[in-house]
Amino acid sequence: MESARITMFDTTLRDGEQSPGCSMNVQEKLRLAHQLDRLGVDVIEAGFPIASEGDFAAVQAIAATIRRPTIAALARACRPDIERAWQALKGAEKPRIHVFLATSDIHLRYKLKISREECLQQAEDAVRFAKSLCADVEFSPEDATRTEPEFLCQVLEAVVEAGASTLNIPDTVGYTIPTEFAALISMIRQRIKNEKVMISTHCHNDLGLAVANSLAAVEAGARQIECTINGIGERAGNASLEEIAAALRVRADRYPYHTGIVTEQLFPASQMLSDITKVPVQPNKAITGRNAFAHEAGIHQDGMLKNPLTYEIMTPQSVGVPDSKLVLGKHSGRHALGLRCEQLGHQFDRRELDEIYRKFVVLADKIKHVQDHHLLELIEHTHGSSRRIPPAHVDARATAAAAVGARSTNFPELPSTPLPLSSEHQPDQEDYLWGV
Repeated sequence: MESARITMFDTTLRDGEQSPGCSMNVQEKLRLAHQLDRLGVDVIEAGFPIASEGDFAAVQAIAATIRRPTIAALARACRPDIERAWQALKGAEKPRIHVFLATSDIHLRYKLKISREECLQQAEDAVRFAKSLCADVEFSPEDATRTEPEFLCQVLEAVVEAGASTLNIPDTVGYTIPTEFAALISMIRQRIKNEKVMISTHCHNDLGLAVANSLAAVEAGARQIECTINGIGERAGNASLEEIAAALRVRADRYPYHTGIVTEQLFPASQMLSDITKVPVQPNKAITGRNAFAHEAGIHQDGMLKNPLTYEIMTPQSVGVPDSKLVLGKHSGRHALGLRCEQLGHQFDRRELDEIYRKFVVLADKIKHVQDHHLLELIEHTHGSSRRIPPAHVDARATAAAAVGARSTNFPELPSTPLPLSSEHQPDQEDYLWGV
């Protein structure tokens, strides 16, 4: 039986741009939109046309240029916003108007200052008007996860009747948890009988649960996920597109779904966004952070050199990262140190390597990461240049030992039983000082 298709809705250019310091001009948005097209996203939310002339121009340019994916524009539930969105979108091959209106009591009372009855009527009227302009209309009840469930369903039923074909359920303030959100999605599916209506999810990361909540929603029947590159967005950000895409690929045994995402384009998209916004990715960010495929601990480096599957559940190339990195620091073992020495053109017996290693640990304690020039200075001070080995020999050894970077770009299947080690490959105890 074929796995279910998940629609990937990227809102980097709209919600992501609302992240402080991440605004983009027209050309920057268009450049990133081309990368999102290469990445294979199904829907690009290009902006909020009523917000500014620049946003209108960006949506218009993207709609006129990017033809494969659906191009969406955001609009509040009022005629001026909807008209402005349509003016920006009407040149698109596949346009979508995305209408939103808050439905939680706290938003109705303090922000909008309207009653539930007025909210219900405004949502219905707005969607009906949007539908008169555009065949594809999405509706989002803002702050859905803090909305009284029965009223939420009344609003959703009304907008479906008015013509909405996608119902997006936002966890606007990142309040929900996976089991709770899955139950909400299940309830909505039971209430909305129209099978042509797609249920979508839009999760924020205030409690660090945006990706987990999105995946829980998919298991409960949602078939569209709204997300952003690098997880950028309001406050703590949105669900991370790269984490969701990788999770669905690596754990296909638990998530029988597929997307159109070209995973090899994940890292290039992340890097392009960082280049445009000048906001770096946190080092330990899953999938695209600089440490996602870096290994410093001796036990990890030793395992990686023997079989990369010991500590990597996907190849770096499968998500567009050039290669794994073995980082030399105080947690590194002799195995990784000896390999790096050989790659730099020096070969030592065990006694000589022990002497280098002792000085290396002292140095690493002081400077954290030992770079190549530090290591060469240490070798020169300890042994001079007498142990230099021919470059050709180094290249051969380095090529063999660096099999980490020569692997297939496919997501690997983990072996069902541990791979046996021959007696000559038993690890040195020093490489096992630093574990999980």
